[in-house]
Amino acid sequence: MHFKSVVSVLVTTTALVTLLSGCNQKQEVAVVPPPPQVGVVTLKAQPYMITTELPGRTTSFRVAEVRPQVNGIILKRLFTEGTDVKAGDQLYQIDPAIYEANTNSAKAALQSVKSLADRYKQLVDEKAVSRQEYDTAVASNLQAEAALQTAQINLRYTKVLAPISGRIGRSAVTEGALVNNAQADAMAVIEQLDPIYVDIVQSSTEILKLHHELDTGQLRKAGENAAKVKLTLEDNSLYPLEGELEFSEVSVDQTTGSVTLRARFANPNHTLLPGMFVHAQLQSGQKVAAILVPQQGVTHDLKGTPTSLIVNKDNKVELRQIVATHTVGPDWLVESGLNAGDRVITEGLQYIKPGNDVKVSEATNVKPAPAASVSTTVKVANSKGE
Repeated sequence: MHFKSVVSVLVTTTALVTLLSGCNQKQEVAVVPPPPQVGVVTLKAQPYMITTELPGRTTSFRVAEVRPQVNGIILKRLFTEGTDVKAGDQLYQIDPAIYEANTNSAKAALQSVKSLADRYKQLVDEKAVSRQEYDTAVASNLQAEAALQTAQINLRYTKVLAPISGRIGRSAVTEGALVNNAQADAMAVIEQLDPIYVDIVQSSTEILKLHHELDTGQLRKAGENAAKVKLTLEDNSLYPLEGELEFSEVSVDQTTGSVTLRARFANPNHTLLPGMFVHAQLQSGQKVAAILVPQQGVTHDLKGTPTSLIVNKDNKVELRQIVATHTVGPDWLVESGLNAGDRVITEGLQYIKPGNDVKVSEATNVKPAPAASVSTTVKVANSKGE
């Protein structure tokens, strides 16, 4: 019985060891996970029209400050504030009494010296008066004519006329106010609103970069429409009419490091008013081989540098630092760091890190890339993508 007990114990121990060994083997097999699955977008180089969005402010096409050219009391105001006036419309009437009297006096003086000059002309031929007396009479006649013209001009200036067509603002003077031709304050201001200017500010750095890309062939000119400008208003609505870029400043503002561009827009309905802030879209040119990356595939490290995770040819994850300067709709326009053919990860980023093996499939969380012929607005950002 003792021998059988020993054998029984040995058999039981052996079976237990075998069972534990089998469990360990099963446990080791279970802890090896399959490679995580990620969604990727394969990048393609394509020509792309770049339309830069810049801030701007509207400015009147013409501005005229209405000032008196003679002294006197305002008798009437003949316009309605805030309405449109035409060049030559009478705006104010200054008391003309003294200028009418001066005109009549000048006419009388002219009549007197003219009669004398005519009489001397006959007498000088008969040698009844000297040539000197005749020349003096003629000169006096010319002076009297000039005095009459001056009096008539001053009388005409008592009617204050609109120098340009446009919209007139509020009146700074009322009936009974005394005005003079040396005053600093304008009586009213007229602004021509159709057409209207839009002054656009662009940094000198962006202009230098644009010229460099054009010179090196990275960027092509936008063509005949390069001077066309579109506007987005303060309420984010699109202004229906296109404008034309007319000129840019020849110097850089020393305080801001920017250059002012000026565009002209038709404004028949006076939708644009002077001083409004707007956003202008300018066609800068066409990228010959643009790399567009979905925003889901671009993240930023602690320093703010934009990065992307890609899948290499061995199906391993790689980290790339990139330079992304513009947003193009749902994408980033990448200047460097990524190339055509790279597979950028946009799905499953939370489950991976550089060096991991992954299983690749097409991403489902991004929209198809826009056609190359579509012009898309890009907003200027810094090299960190901020």
